[in-house]
Amino acid sequence: MEENFEDEELDNIVILNDEDGNEVKFEFLDLVELDDEEYVVLLPVSEEGEEEEGEVVILKVEDTDDDDAEEESYVSIEDEEVLNKVFEIFKEKFKDDFDFVD
Repeated sequence: MEENFEDEELDNIVILNDEDGNEVKFEFLDLVELDDEEYVVLLPVSEEGEEEEGEVVILKVEDTDDDDAEEESYVSIEDEEVLNKVFEIFKEKFKDDFDFVD
């Protein structure tokens, strides 16, 4: 008998579209606030549903002004300094949970 654990893990999975319109799955790790802005820290998930070893993705949260729905969009961060600050906050919060490699 084969057990399927896939559904149990999906509560913190975010699906985003890349530049080519392909769906990419990420595991939501944290929401970090910096200078009145919010940033999400995401970990890419492979097609097999396993976390991939590698870099996290940090995106800025922007509210979409849509009258019908309160939606958020995630935008990439061009500012290297902001990225580093957000990552440092994340690393400090999760230093006991993850092995960070510089």
